[in-house]
Amino acid sequence: MPAENPHHPKTRRRKRIIVAMTGATGAILGIKTLIALRRLNIETHLVMSKWAEATIKYETDYHPSNVKVLADHVHNINDMAAPISSGSFKTDGMIVVPCSMKTLAGVHSGFCDDLISRTADVMLKERRKLVLVVRETPLSEIHLRNMLEITRAGAVIFPPVPAYYIRAAGIEELVDQSVGRMLDLFDLDTGDFERWEGWQEK
Repeated sequence: MPAENPHHPKTRRRKRIIVAMTGATGAILGIKTLIALRRLNIETHLVMSKWAEATIKYETDYHPSNVKVLADHVHNINDMAAPISSGSFKTDGMIVVPCSMKTLAGVHSGFCDDLISRTADVMLKERRKLVLVVRETPLSEIHLRNMLEITRAGAVIFPPVPAYYIRAAGIEELVDQSVGRMLDLFDLDTGDFERWEGWQEK
């Protein structure tokens, strides 16, 4: 029997998501996203900025090397020839988690000076799902204008706002709820958080 051709249109591939991490606070959100995608058997392509690596070490008990092994493929942020930089590389979307205001501005302007902004630009031009998990407060007019215009271009802005109705016992439950809602946008169900079912007796 002939071997299956992975390039044949009838051959089904694993769902493929690009995960980018920038230096904004909230590194644990990116880490938990990778863990959830791995558990769901989603092929992941990871890109990290140097400040993401610094933030991981400062905010969590993880080392960047431990985070990288959670992904199926890791790409250097300066490698503009990486497969994910091309629209011909098929993906099911990209999530930038956390997303700094610098990265937001770069994507908004189309100034693709690194692999994160270039790949996000590819998502927009190919009309694929792009989710930006923006981390900043308070927001300036510049931030808000960038968010509005990039939303009009097709991206989804997802500030990780905690859901207090779940009455979380700690930060981990709040993180799980945020990650679960982010991945809902890709039609992926983590099963890790309580969904709203209306008022319940407590």
